[in-house]
Amino acid sequence: MTEDEVRAYLAEQKVINVASVGPNGRPHLAPLWYFPHEDGVATWTYGTSQKAKNLRRLPEATVLVEDGDSYEKLRGVSFEADVELVEDTAEVTRMGTALMQRYSGAKPGDPAPAELQAFIAGQAAKRVGLVFRPTKVVSWDHGKLGGTY
Repeated sequence: MTEDEVRAYLAEQKVINVASVGPNGRPHLAPLWYFPHEDGVATWTYGTSQKAKNLRRLPEATVLVEDGDSYEKLRGVSFEADVELVEDTAEVTRMGTALMQRYSGAKPGDPAPAELQAFIAGQAAKRVGLVFRPTKVVSWDHGKLGGTY
């Protein structure tokens, strides 16, 4: 995929799989909702989660997004990333709002309903933001192969 196709693909998908390095040196894999951010993606998670602990120790991850229900339709993006942990509650609140707005079908910048704002405010103090900045990107789109493999 081209850089523009990768951006469009990340904008249309909903779930990333994040691999961080656990305390025993083995990969720790977790699915997360996300939103596109700069050239990568961002999300939030509980500050006490294993992935947050892993990323505090080593702020690097591999991220995978893929779809397709048959071989000729497989598409995906995998990237290695440096990870920024965001602990400022106001910024985590903003990130949580962007995430929840995306999954509720709202347009970016739409005002969040009061009940959503209350939920996010209650969650933000317990969470950290995660910003994944790609250092190496690999993508594939079997639809471009025209039936030849």
